[in-house]
Amino acid sequence: MRGVVKVLGVVLAGCFSVGAAGAQSADYFSNWPEGTAPQDVGKKLAEHFVVSPHQYLGSPDSKFHYSEVVSWYGALTIAKLTHDDALRGELVKRFEPLMPGGAEEKLIPQRHHVDDSIFGLAPMEIGIQTHDDRYLKYGVSWADRQWEAPRPDGLSGETRFWIDDMYMLTMLQLEAYRATGDKKYLDRDAKEMVAYLDQLQQPNGLFFHAPDVKYYWGRGDGWVAAGMAEVLSELPVDHPQRARILKGYKLMMAGLLKYQGKDGMWRELIDKEEAWPESSSSAMFTFAMITGVKHGWLDGPTYGPAARKAWIAVVGYVDQNENVTQVCEGTGKKDDLPYYLARKRRTGDFHGQAPVMWAAGALLRQ
Repeated sequence: MRGVVKVLGVVLAGCFSVGAAGAQSADYFSNWPEGTAPQDVGKKLAEHFVVSPHQYLGSPDSKFHYSEVVSWYGALTIAKLTHDDALRGELVKRFEPLMPGGAEEKLIPQRHHVDDSIFGLAPMEIGIQTHDDRYLKYGVSWADRQWEAPRPDGLSGETRFWIDDMYMLTMLQLEAYRATGDKKYLDRDAKEMVAYLDQLQQPNGLFFHAPDVKYYWGRGDGWVAAGMAEVLSELPVDHPQRARILKGYKLMMAGLLKYQGKDGMWRELIDKEEAWPESSSSAMFTFAMITGVKHGWLDGPTYGPAARKAWIAVVGYVDQNENVTQVCEGTGKKDDLPYYLARKRRTGDFHGQAPVMWAAGALLRQ
């Protein structure tokens, strides 16, 4: 586990700098300890992703997995922010077989389900970056498909009130808004997010895995945190649902702050000391906090050091092969504590690779 011991001793190194006038000013996201600079970590993970095989194809009828889609999004974001055209080109080349008519077309998921529909995120991001209408139109078609049969209350027919959906559902529509500028996608996002907030958020700011499963599963809450941060980044200040979403986001960040470990990490079950430090959820929370501090939604002196500490801690779980360690295996909902505590720890799983790239990207954004 590269750098775990070394970096913990320098977590707050460089947190403060003295300006020309002699006044001490916060500088949470620079002067990184060796091996933790986001441009280096992000690029290494993105380049590693390019040459990584598909995951979760255990049977002949297996389909492309959502964790790979969001890894593609993270890697493409790194390519954009580091102006790495060669990396972007490799990522596009790797995705081409997954387009209709391509050699890997059989892997394209088909269910009307949030875990399948998020597939459209990758071609949309490619289209946005390359201005290729073929990718843009194909990606947007997935967002439109998601609302072909809305519920009577106007929510997507894929709504199921699992907390994972607060990223899966909203990111696809958010990317369609970015691709087209059509505000209907943004309005769908806000409506879904508010519905999930109203049903699932608890008074402590955290979220049960589902209404019938009263456990604060780390990665589940991580999807929520990342989803709200992404939506708030695009939602206009005068949007009628923005205040509600911002309130829910701030309440969640305050709750997470209380459960952050001394090592900078969060646990596989957030509120259980017997649970183990888990990397994918910690990276997602890191992404959400960095984004909030940079946008001014969160108090810098309170959340800036916490986000910095979390980033350095998460990077300590990247091994010498650029694989993220201690990633919780895929987890369905079950109202049973031993079930969650017994979840296996995986290395190199895309569930963990993706959010570390997101967090690196959040640090690289101005």
